[in-house]
This record gives sequence, C-alpha cells and structure tokens, in this order.
Amino acid sequence: METKKIKLPLTKEDVLGLNVGDMVLITGQLVTGRDRVHKFLFNERPRKEEIPFNLDGAIIYHCGPIIRKSDEGWRLIASGPTTSMRVEMYEHWVIGEYGIRGIMGKGGMGKHTLGALKKNGCAYLHTISGAAVYLAERVRKVIDGWKIDDFGIAEAMWLFNVEDFPAIVTMDAHGKSLHDDIEKTSYRELLRLIGL
Repeated sequence: METKKIKLPLTKEDVLGLNVGDMVLITGQLVTGRDRVHKFLFNERPRKEEIPFNLDGAIIYHCGPIIRKSDEGWRLIASGPTTSMRVEMYEHWVIGEYGIRGIMGKGGMGKHTLGALKKNGCAYLHTISGAAVYLAERVRKVIDGWKIDDFGIAEAMWLFNVEDFPAIVTMDAHGKSLHDDIEKTSYRELLRLIGL
C-alpha cells in the first residue's frame, strides 16, 4: 500500500481524501493535548484567539512528552502516544469548536468522536505505541508550550515541528472505524471458537 504524505495544516478536502487503512507521513506543525488540555478547553471554552497556537486544520496528538529545558530552549526526549479514549467525553466538542482536522493517539475512540469526525471532516490517526524515542526523532523542533506552569510539562499543550511523522488512519471522515471492524471480527471469531 502506498504511503500518503500529508502537510499541516490540513483542509477538509485533504481529510476527505484519507480512508481507513491509509498509511501517512505527517509534516508541519503538530500540537499535543492530553487530559488536562482537553478538560480545560471543554470546561473553560477559551476563544481561538486566546490559544497561542492556530488550531484550524491542526492535528491534536494525544501525547505526554518528556521534554527538558536547556540553554538552547526545549529538548524533546520522548513523545509516544497516550490512550485516546480517555478524552472521548471532550473530543467531539473540541473538534467542532476549534477546527481540528486530525486526532492522533493510540487505541481509537468512541461513537461521539466518530460522529464528530464525519460531521466536521476530521480523521483519527493511530501512531506507533512503544516507540516514543523513535517518534521523538521525527520531531525536528519543539517550538513552544502553553499552560506549562499550570498543567506541567506532560499535560501542557506543545507545538512541534515534525517531518515524516508516521501514522495510520483508523477512523475516517466517511464514518468508518477500523477499531469497530476489528472488535466485530474478534467477537465473531470468539463465538466460533467457543462453539456458539
């Protein structure tokens, strides 16, 4: 299968060209956001102009990076994905409110997010679990962080400049979910194995 190269920020047309199973390499400015950021966005509802990073067309990466401050600025040590389902209760609203075009993490998300992906033209990308140092090598620069003092380094929102960051589309803007397909197939196989 051909790997698609995508550049950030994404347009709705870019996202509609992605389908479940597509391998992608992402280049551009990527933002991170875990539980604290999502809860803050959902509960406090800051206006777009109050957030120092442009989220229109962005991918939010569910990641709690390990970052060290040095004389030259911020140095990224590791940047593996965290479990996306932990922000299921917020993600559908964040996608629609801030113009997000991609969500990236591990494990997939639920029906609320799948509906928001289809409604808003957004895709869910699954990246490599257990490869935090390798993924950090795809980050060319840590540009800046937001809410570092309030949330701490792992829970702050970070802006990364990435090049050829690998992922696979597992939920698309057409309403398809590879996670749902695998669950259904696994359940059918379980029933077959136990003789039901």
